[in-house]
Amino acid sequence: MRKKLHPSNYRQVVFQDINNDFRFITRSTAESEETVKWTDGNEYPLVKMYISSASHPFFTGEERIVDIEGRVDKFKARAAAAKKAQETRNKSAAKKADRKKPSSKEEKPTLKAVK
Repeated sequence: MRKKLHPSNYRQVVFQDINNDFRFITRSTAESEETVKWTDGNEYPLVKMYISSASHPFFTGEERIVDIEGRVDKFKARAAAAKKAQETRNKSAAKKADRKKPSSKEEKPTLKAVK
């Protein structure tokens, strides 16, 4: 077997789902500066995460939007801005088309056949 293949900091770590405060302990190499006291009385590194099996819709059967750092709001704002920009472009194009139309008083150019 190769020497020094696996990390040396493989230890017990507590993971906490911040959506519903669910915690579990497992072995990991994840780095953390926070610690937490577990039910056995020992202190372990604490790693906070946004989604775990306790809050993920696939495992819970619930359908909900987890808005982390305003992603949904940012998306809705971009969509509204894009729609407004499209409407502005359409109005501008319509105005240009109206300017290019010859008025009814002006003589419209016609094509004559050349023999």
